Amino acid sequence: MNRRVNMPDALLPNCSQCDIEERERACRVPGGRGFKGCPSLLKKDLVEESRREYAKPEVSEFARQASIQEAECFADRDKKPFVRKPVKPRIQEICEFARRMGYRRLGLVFCSGLKREALLVDRVLRAQGFEVVSAICKAGCVPKEQIGIEEHQKIRIGEFEPMCNPIVQAKIVNDAKTEFNVVLGLCVGHDSLFFKYAEAPTTVLASKDRVTGHNALGPLYILDSYYSRLLTPQE
Repeated sequence: MNRRVNMPDALLPNCSQCDIEERERACRVPGGRGFKGCPSLLKKDLVEESRREYAKPEVSEFARQASIQEAECFADRDKKPFVRKPVKPRIQEICEFARRMGYRRLGLVFCSGLKREALLVDRVLRAQGFEVVSAICKAGCVPKEQIGIEEHQKIRIGEFEPMCNPIVQAKIVNDAKTEFNVVLGLCVGHDSLFFKYAEAPTTVLASKDRVTGHNALGPLYILDSYYSRLLTPQE
């Protein structure tokens, strides 16, 4: 599953390290400047490929509605100078976007550790007029031994432990013909398998972070203090 391709560092896309001011960036203004590896300047073939994808009616409409949804999450957009004033939480965005797309049946795919939160999401989605098909991560009760997990690799050593089963979660919502899926707190890697096997478009309501109460960005905001250990290579 290793997809790495050898390429000189100078040509590897490196947007996260770009230090060019926003008003001068090639990705923000026509004729703008680019950092080393800038894909807006060096990957024009891929940009053109993506344009052709957006030309497909179903893709174009999905992208159009997503862009409209993005804009409508800010208030006072008609005022100058524009000051960002966000007004909608993500759960509201999900409901509005699904409604824009004409979706009726939604999949709710969640971790067993967020069962209570899943019930709250279910309540909101149903209150907004959607059908909800939900699938918990332990569905099927398949033992972890099925995938080669040894006793010392379990969370609860010495006990039966069912594996998280994102593939069956995907198959459950696929079988129900959901039109749009919402992921709630799947583990790292398990979420990847769900994305791989799900047939309908999928969005994430919350990513799992057991330490921060599922605020995965929290440690990054204190990276230079309490979480500075993350800047030291670990075994």
